[in-house]
Amino acid sequence: MQLTSQDKYIRMTTAPVPALIGSLAVPTIISMLVTSFYVMADTYFVGKIDTQSTAAVGISFSVMAVIQAFGFFFGHGSGNYISRMLGARDYRSAEVMASTGFFCAFIAGVVLLVAGQLFLEPLCLLLGSTATILPYARTYLGIVLIGAPFVASSLVLNNQMRFQGNAVYAMVGIIVGAVMNIGLDPLLIFGFDMGIAGAAWATLAGQLSSFAVLMVMDGRGTNIRIRYRNFAPRPALLKEIVFGGSPSLCRQGLASTSTILLNVSAGAFGDAAIAGMSIVTRICMFINSFVIGFGQGFQPVCGFNYGAGYYTRVRQGFWFCVKLGVVFLFLCSVAGYSFAPDIVGWFRKEDPEVIAIGARALRWQLVTLPLGAWVILCNMLLQTIRQPVRAVVLSSSRQGLFFIPFILLLPWLLGLQGVEMCQAAADLCSFLLALPLTIPVLKTLRKDGQPPAEKKNS
Repeated sequence: MQLTSQDKYIRMTTAPVPALIGSLAVPTIISMLVTSFYVMADTYFVGKIDTQSTAAVGISFSVMAVIQAFGFFFGHGSGNYISRMLGARDYRSAEVMASTGFFCAFIAGVVLLVAGQLFLEPLCLLLGSTATILPYARTYLGIVLIGAPFVASSLVLNNQMRFQGNAVYAMVGIIVGAVMNIGLDPLLIFGFDMGIAGAAWATLAGQLSSFAVLMVMDGRGTNIRIRYRNFAPRPALLKEIVFGGSPSLCRQGLASTSTILLNVSAGAFGDAAIAGMSIVTRICMFINSFVIGFGQGFQPVCGFNYGAGYYTRVRQGFWFCVKLGVVFLFLCSVAGYSFAPDIVGWFRKEDPEVIAIGARALRWQLVTLPLGAWVILCNMLLQTIRQPVRAVVLSSSRQGLFFIPFILLLPWLLGLQGVEMCQAAADLCSFLLALPLTIPVLKTLRKDGQPPAEKKNS
């Protein structure tokens, strides 16, 4: 039976927190795992072409991170606000914000598409392409850029549904796109002998399919409908998007910058180094998908209950997710450390140098991987309860404040080993920074209080 808005409010503010987060997290975890799996499948099939193609996809990942940064910026910015307004029962403000976030993201995607096509070759060189990788990167990136408006706005739909507690609808859209991508990869790459262009067209087809399904899902259940008449880019609403979305924009934007610097640093040691580091990035993304998915199941619970003034439930949900995330990542680290060469070799077994570099880098990252659960959950908590300064600082730390200095310094001091270990060093420093940023905020959530007055801003 379909829940009404009132039924959903009661469920989100009274149901046992662990079970509630679990029910919301399962479809989100599935979405995250499927998304990461199809990225890994893309890397696997492209790895069957040659090392240059594998490296080209890794280089193009920087641009995809920028597109995703704007999608998450508008998606998290609007979604955080929507969940708090639903908790405060201000449904009209939630409706206006939903359409505003969606159309702003689509417009931003169009701008990125046009700019990327106009400066395609200089962009590929800036991202770290070597002379041998450039033709492949130009082909792949030129095609996937077409999907920029649809990727950005799809992420908005996905996150808005999730923050409304309707993660199942978002999951359907993600899975359809992923299945389309995975199915078309071998067909276009090998069946039609399109090479890396086939991988790009498969990715684009998956993105467009996901967008279409998400638009259909948006019109179902208690999801807030996207309507152009509700598009109202007023300063007050844009301010809320900035407050709620800036951590995501900083995190994703710095992830793109750090990936560029990683590719440039690795490129000094050859194409195999770029390919190896690209593979490790995707492996760790896949492992972290579980914790991110569980955290995203926590966010609507956090937003609803913070908006309703039930702060003890926010705190309870946070610690539940942290404990579960640390245990999961620890188990993955132990298993992954033992079989690192085999895991990397699954993507590019034809090149022993790629396997050797990737296995060493993977082991370095697995050493600090469990610490990431604390960092990820702290960032989600701060972002959802409208602590923009703390959230921005923390979200900027891993890929910006620490990783960028390390990727510039460690390769100079330690050579290739410095490239391989810089992410682990950044993870450790981010964990230490998250402690003073988050613990004082958690102390303020020990007792329930009045809902925040921010709903008057719009």
